[in-house]
Amino acid sequence: MDALPRLVLASASPRRRALLEAAGIAHEVVDPGGDGPGAATDPAQRVLEHARHKARAGAALRPGRLVLAADTLVSCAGLILGKPHDAAEAEEMLRRLSGRVHEVWSGACLLLPSGVALERADMAQVRFDAIAEADLRGYLAGGDWRDKAGAYAVQGAARRWARVVAGDRETAVGLRTATVAELLAAGTCSCAPGA
Repeated sequence: MDALPRLVLASASPRRRALLEAAGIAHEVVDPGGDGPGAATDPAQRVLEHARHKARAGAALRPGRLVLAADTLVSCAGLILGKPHDAAEAEEMLRRLSGRVHEVWSGACLLLPSGVALERADMAQVRFDAIAEADLRGYLAGGDWRDKAGAYAVQGAARRWARVVAGDRETAVGLRTATVAELLAAGTCSCAPGA
């Protein structure tokens, strides 16, 4: 019988799963449910609140395991943009981003079996070209805005407008694997006997 992967990814995101797979980080996936409450107005703190909530939900499903969770949001001119609820909200977000540089924040939380949480928030800057009206209408009709912070994914249909101009592209996708490796290294040290 194969041993279970030591890491549980508490995420419904196929993008995060693919990033971990590409980095060779073995993991099991559980769905932690929603983001949970987030009251922080600082984007770094908000993504960490949500990641921590998801990690705790994942730990409840897989007690005694290392649990990783993440969250991503967009910040533009001081306004936090999460996932749009409908096409009208997606349109409002995209019009706000059109022709501007904004920040994408991804927070990661590694919850150790002891209950200790190791966390980090990363930021990338993304530049949007101006979106032509016909392109915006086609994009909204196509539905690629669904379940995406800021109504887009840098690797999805919006890639024709969006490009990362500072920071790590993986941060803009939703999870920086170098951060995961750093948290895992720190977590392994913390879990060692006598640590």
